[in-house]
This record gives sequence, structure tokens and C-alpha cells, in this order.
Amino acid sequence: MRYMVVIEKGPASYGAFVPDLPGCIAVGETEAEALELIQEAIHFHLEDLRLGGKPIPQPVSKSTFVEIGFAA
Repeated sequence: MRYMVVIEKGPASYGAFVPDLPGCIAVGETEAEALELIQEAIHFHLEDLRLGGKPIPQPVSKSTFVEIGFAA
């Protein structure tokens, strides 16, 4: 499965979350660390759901970029 991960740059760290897995988040000092940690978080999140007998949400989120042109 491939889940979409959103990375946000904060003042002192990077945050990551998975829209299809509410509550599945990670924070790292670098973007690479945040990505590594969110992969682990996804694994543990799905394992917890499985052990609890809950359904595994299918990845359905998508992303795209929208070009906005204007003069500043």
C-alpha cells in the first residue's frame, strides 16, 4: 500500500502526517528524519489497527499543485 504523506516545515522541525490515517503523525529535525519516522509510525499504526481487529483504511488521498500567477 502507498499512503500519501504531508510534510510541513515548522520553525525548528518538520512534521509529517497521513490524511488517510487520522492520528498518524511524526516530527523530525530534518525532512529526511520526518519521512523515516512517519514510515515507522504508519507501520505501527496499521499493526495496532490489525491487532485491535479494526479495518485497515485504504489509501484514497491524492495531492496536486495549483499554479497561481499574480504580481506581488
